Amino acid sequence: QGQRISAIDLDKGLEPFARIREAVGRRIDVMCELHSLWSAGAALRICQALEPYDIFWAEDPIGKMDDVHALADLRRRTRVPICASETLGGAVSFRNLLMADATDVVMLDLAWCGGLTEGRKIAALAEAWARPLAPHDCTGPVTLVAGVHLAMHAPTAIFQEVVRATLSTWYRDLVTGLPVVTAGVIAAPTAPGLGTTLQPSLRT
Repeated sequence: QGQRISAIDLDKGLEPFARIREAVGRRIDVMCELHSLWSAGAALRICQALEPYDIFWAEDPIGKMDDVHALADLRRRTRVPICASETLGGAVSFRNLLMADATDVVMLDLAWCGGLTEGRKIAALAEAWARPLAPHDCTGPVTLVAGVHLAMHAPTAIFQEVVRATLSTWYRDLVTGLPVVTAGVIAAPTAPGLGTTLQPSLRT
């Protein structure tokens, strides 16, 4: 958690963002995933360096995403919006995050935060604080489908994260149906319940 970033490393890390903006201008939103890998000081250097590239958010920038005071301090010192956090569990953790004014976007993962019951509470907190909600995806196709339902329920939801590689490959081996994504827009599931079930070969 105490990484030191040289100017050379920082320039190399910024190169993809510069190339994207040079190629497409401001026609697409660009997010930066920081994977909870950085000390507060390193995260601040990264976020401030990203400011000229009009980043939509920096996701999970510090190593301890439940350290709401460090996160709030980071948020005050950069223009890059902060997204937090797929790593948190339970509505109370998100309440603490919002009370500390430590995030611009609420991201949750239903497999880790406590399922749909807790997810609805977190969505209500995001609405109460007027913060956008963005369900996370990397924990499997059932979580993805449940996240789609939550996003369609939540008034402030803006995105449902989708990992294209898994959506088009091994996710399809596990469940009977997946959300349809067309031109970046995800369609509401139409089958009963969640709208999918495990493949028969996986049921015991």
